[in-house]
Parts: sequence; C-alpha cells; structure tokens
Amino acid sequence: MHMTKIGFLSFGHWRDVPGSRVRSARESLVQAIDLALAAEEVGVDGAYFRVHHFAPQQAAPFPLLSAIAARTSRIEIGTGVIDMRYENPLYMAEEAAATDLISGGRLQLGVSRGSPETALAGYRSFGYVPESDDENGADLARDHTSVFRRAIAGEPMANANPQMTGAVGSLAITPQSDTLSERIWWGAGTRATAEWTAEQGMNLMSSTLLTEDTGVPFDQLQAEQIDRFRTTWREMGWEREPRVSVSRSIIPIIDDESRHYFGVRAQVEGQDQVGHLDGGLARFGRSYIGEPEQLVAELAADQAVREADTVLVTVPNQLGVDFNARLLAAVRDVFTEVDATPAAV
Repeated sequence: MHMTKIGFLSFGHWRDVPGSRVRSARESLVQAIDLALAAEEVGVDGAYFRVHHFAPQQAAPFPLLSAIAARTSRIEIGTGVIDMRYENPLYMAEEAAATDLISGGRLQLGVSRGSPETALAGYRSFGYVPESDDENGADLARDHTSVFRRAIAGEPMANANPQMTGAVGSLAITPQSDTLSERIWWGAGTRATAEWTAEQGMNLMSSTLLTEDTGVPFDQLQAEQIDRFRTTWREMGWEREPRVSVSRSIIPIIDDESRHYFGVRAQVEGQDQVGHLDGGLARFGRSYIGEPEQLVAELAADQAVREADTVLVTVPNQLGVDFNARLLAAVRDVFTEVDATPAAV
C-alpha cells in the first residue's frame, strides 16, 4: 500500500499585531524548532521552511535546520524553497553538507528561482548580477544551482596552494556528505520546468500554484506535471527512483479554535483560483478546510496528491506551536485514511 510522507511547510511569519502568537524573529525561530519536535512526536515525516529575504520571515535556513537536526532523530528537515539567485554556491555547499552531517543524512533541500519578492531584484543587493539579459534571474538561479551541485558532489573548486599542501592539484569543498546530491529538489512551476528538473536528476517539488493554466483543475494540471517529470526521468535512464512532493493548504476542523479561525474560510477557499503572476496566467490550488471525514474523501480524489510520495502541509505558523501540532496530528490521521482509500478508476 502506498504510504504518503507528510511534512509541514512553514513560511515563518512574525508580526507584532493582535492575535499573533509569533511577534518577533526570535519567537519565529524558537517556535519553528519546537514545532519540528512536536511534529516528530506525532509521527509527521518532515519539517520544511520557506526562505524569503527583506521580509519578516525566515531568511537563513541552515542555522535553523541545524538546530532542529540536533534536537530530533527521525524527521526529515528541508526547505521549500531557497531562492538560488541570492546564494553563494560554494558557501552554501559547505553549510548544506555540515547541516546534513549533523542530521545524519536527513536534509531534503528544495531550491529554485524563488517566488515574487518584496525587494526589487534584491539579489543584486547581495552582489549577484546576471551576465545575460535576464530580467527575473532565472538563468542566474540555474547557474548558481549547477555550481552548488557540482560542489556537493565533490568536484574540485579551487587550485591547491603548493606552499601549503606540498603538491600541485585542485581542492574540493569540505565537508562532504556522501548522499546529499540525491536529496536536492527543484521547485518547478510549470510542466516544462518539471521536465528540465528530471533532465538534471533532481527531485521534483511542486507548490500550491503553477505559473501556467490550461483550463483544467489544479490537481489535474499538477498530476500532468508529475507525469511528465517521471516520463522524462525514465528516458534519462537515472538509476535511482526520484521523489515528488506537492504542497497543500489543509485545515481539519477538529475543535472550536480551528472552527473559529477557519470555519468561514471553508466557504470561500474551496475552489481553484486563476490570476496573473510574473506577467502570465497562474492557477492557484484550492484550500482543503473541513471535517476530517470530508477531507479524506476530497484528498483521496486529488490526482496530484495520489501521484506524489510526499505532501507538504502549509501551516499557519502565527497561531503558535500547540495549534499547529494539533493540526498536524489531525492531518496525519487524515492521510492514514487517504492511503487506505482505493484510488478512483
């Protein structure tokens, strides 16, 4: 029987406003660690974090992931996603390998070009200027990713200094983590990008929006994206089996508090939305809000959820650790029932 891995995906928001239980950067970071511990205790499989710059959200993932790795023993830790336009690939390779070694090989690293951002071409302020006429930095992100992946695979990245080493040669980044290269995911927003991801030998991470629209429901379009990824993967002849994750907003109504915050939203967020993003049409997936029995039926009918091996559940982190720990325990129970439900023919 197919068993879906369940992870949470936190945007790491903080804001000092009425109703927020996360009012500072410190509270956001400390609560992220506590939520990962609670998630591991209730049987959730992964703790993933969004990365944003110039915004009141988590921006530096490796200190946070390392802290979680040191406090947990089983749960996967990851990102969804790191915007590679902002990254020094070699420094990131050192940080990623160190974090993976601390975790014992539990790092699942999602990378991509990133989403629309608060800053205007903020990566330029970090010192990274595209060489080509690349308005959104997509080529820059792919170039940085290529260097990063070569570095974590152990390729030489610098010439040795014979005065220090006694030899002429080249040097790889240290430390190295042997299997980290197999646990890099690309956040793909289109079917074509999913095919490119498979060509590169990376796992596929697909979120709650696709930056294209063909008029079919979101789950069907995303299922086609996954199918194209896996078809291309087979054509490339890669030896290992790839992993595929999809993100979903899932809120089981299990008590008065969840009903208070989300009961009304269930009436208005149960449908896909189509809008404009980055100059083109984009389709946004629906939210799943309702009683657990209702969610089992709806998620069992979601074609992309059926095709993925991992579902990342976006959590309302500003409602605090206790609320989200209860939410995740309920989601885990829902997916136990989803996995036991026969697929529709």
